[in-house]
Amino acid sequence: MFQLINVAYKNIIQVDDLEIKQGEITCIVGESGSGKTTLLKLLNHLVDYKQGEIFYRGKELKGLDAVMHRRQVVLLPQTPVVFPGNIRDNLLVGLIYSDKEIVEGRILLDALKDVGLEKKLEEDADKLSGGEKQRLALARVLLMEPEVLLLDEPTSALDEDTETVITEYICSYLEKGNKTIIMVTHSRALAKKLGKMIVTVNNGKIISIEEGPANGWNN
Repeated sequence: MFQLINVAYKNIIQVDDLEIKQGEITCIVGESGSGKTTLLKLLNHLVDYKQGEIFYRGKELKGLDAVMHRRQVVLLPQTPVVFPGNIRDNLLVGLIYSDKEIVEGRILLDALKDVGLEKKLEEDADKLSGGEKQRLALARVLLMEPEVLLLDEPTSALDEDTETVITEYICSYLEKGNKTIIMVTHSRALAKKLGKMIVTVNNGKIISIEEGPANGWNN
């Protein structure tokens, strides 16, 4: 699905050769400041690389419409973005951006339940806790049904029980229409549990690529 060849962005990250396959969970691990988040932004075409080539479904990323690409390859940042207004407004933002049909409240509530967030749609989104905002942002991007989901530390603000709920739902999303998930995580244990492929980044370079469980998260 993605192929990176001799890609470099400033002095932050350099990727000689990396292939990310469709329909799998790829986990990216490494120390803080190693370039993991920048790698996600490169895949999302959020940063403009000057060197090398990045191909998405066989087409060079620079030749694709950036907005259309980001509708298919959606990035959920580590710090959740919460827009002014209530929970309903925040969920609908993603659908509007991706040019999808606005859905009824029942579906929005189901999306909240899927990520373990029992809230009313009329509640002020800004009053949610950090972990609740993280789950709200995840529900928003999942409603967009992107082909590729880029997750930057999606469980960093969650307790262990909630993390389990979220990771199980993220994995179930993988089965819907051969979706692809690329996830940055600080937890090597979580990466080994979920990742079909585990990419380790250190000082801006990929130092290892290893296989995870034979059948990914199902094992």
